[in-house]
Amino acid sequence: RDAGSVDLPTSPSMLALASGALLAWAATAPTAGSVMQGQRAAVRMQSQDELKKLVGYKAVDDYVKSGMVIGLGTGSTAAFAVERVGELLKSGKLTDIVAIPTSVRTKEQAEALGIPLTTLGTPESRYSDLDVAIDGADEVDPELNLVKGGGGALLREKMVEVCAKKFIVIVDESKLCDGLGPGFPLPVEITPFCWEHTMRAVSNLPSVAGCTAKLRLGSAATGSKADGEEPAVTDNGNYIVDLFFEKPIADPPKAAEELKNTCGVVDHGLFCGLTTAVIIAGSDGISVKEAEEE
Repeated sequence: RDAGSVDLPTSPSMLALASGALLAWAATAPTAGSVMQGQRAAVRMQSQDELKKLVGYKAVDDYVKSGMVIGLGTGSTAAFAVERVGELLKSGKLTDIVAIPTSVRTKEQAEALGIPLTTLGTPESRYSDLDVAIDGADEVDPELNLVKGGGGALLREKMVEVCAKKFIVIVDESKLCDGLGPGFPLPVEITPFCWEHTMRAVSNLPSVAGCTAKLRLGSAATGSKADGEEPAVTDNGNYIVDLFFEKPIADPPKAAEELKNTCGVVDHGLFCGLTTAVIIAGSDGISVKEAEEE
């Protein structure tokens, strides 16, 4: 036998063991195809985050000026706008900025970045309106009506954004739709008291006929995907009912009116007639769609 030669299994039992080990390795070893798929997925995830960052930064660069009172939105895209405000304040390119956050999460991020914060309408704050608000959206229709509130902050978002002279929406192109409803559930914030009754009343409204209403469970910030068994509670101590649609909402402004007028409803995720412009991140770059002047 030569030095360095290897004994090969020759008995039936040894051959069976060797064959089994080889099959087990083949079943678990990564293939070239699976490695490539993983790399492509990583690139897609990275590029989507980069696009979100681009629109978040562009919104701040184009619409936020020194001396303004600004509204800071909530969500993964809006977080980049908050990041940009903090970056420009730190560098001195922005000064004398005061911001109003739309959620506890945004408040914590802004505080960590050193962004001065206030609130609406108190004697101490002196602010009853905002120069601009920047936020994301879950769906955007051709009229720039929105579905918002997947992160559970819809009430505070609307309170801030309805007071803004300009409301800038930042999204990736996957959020664009021909009609609101089928692509993302419509959240409705309701009081915990008699919530079952309110949920039934909401689902029976003519303007949202055919929807399926479900109480959001777990964390309010995880959207309609339940991550717990207890009702999700918003920053305001309320529950959220998500309305699922198979067909687009025929008349979003009418649905917004009926929902708002339902006893037990605090507010809803339809934002109609509020948008100034939408900054869209797409595979071909960044585009801006402005609302038509009335």
